[in-house]
Amino acid sequence: MKARVAASIVLALAVAVGTAGCGLIAPQATTKHYDPSDGVGGSVGAIDVRNAFIVTDGTGGTVGNLVVSLVNTDTKSHRVAITSGSSGAAAEITVEPGQVKVVGKDPKTASSNNVFLTPFDALPGSLYPVYFQYGDATGVKLQVPVLDGGLPDYKKLVPPAILPGQG
Repeated sequence: MKARVAASIVLALAVAVGTAGCGLIAPQATTKHYDPSDGVGGSVGAIDVRNAFIVTDGTGGTVGNLVVSLVNTDTKSHRVAITSGSSGAAAEITVEPGQVKVVGKDPKTASSNNVFLTPFDALPGSLYPVYFQYGDATGVKLQVPVLDGGLPDYKKLVPPAILPGQG
């Protein structure tokens, strides 16, 4: 009787180890961070930068539309400065506590939720440096992909050729 119980325990352990497969010792891919879309991400203190990409007209136009989600995981609001390329001029976006602020999703309207990069001469397929920073937090420089309006989802994100107030 004791031998039968011991054999059952050994068999149960063998089945458990056998069905665990490689997951018992191999690293799991689902625990690794990755960017699931066309954009890139990073973090600046309590602000998470998610899915950042730039849309342009595809001809090396003079305007780029920065599309990004800024997530504030803090209990106070933060004013995020966004600087790109060699222009040195910073756009500032305020993100309230717990807010997900989507920037650049409606470039055809004059809105504080748009960040237009100008002058902009990067071509689709290239990477363009964009720096995100707020307060005393150490900023992050991301190499943001440049896309065009070739895909239906990105067609509405192409910025106007001439921005309001320029011409």
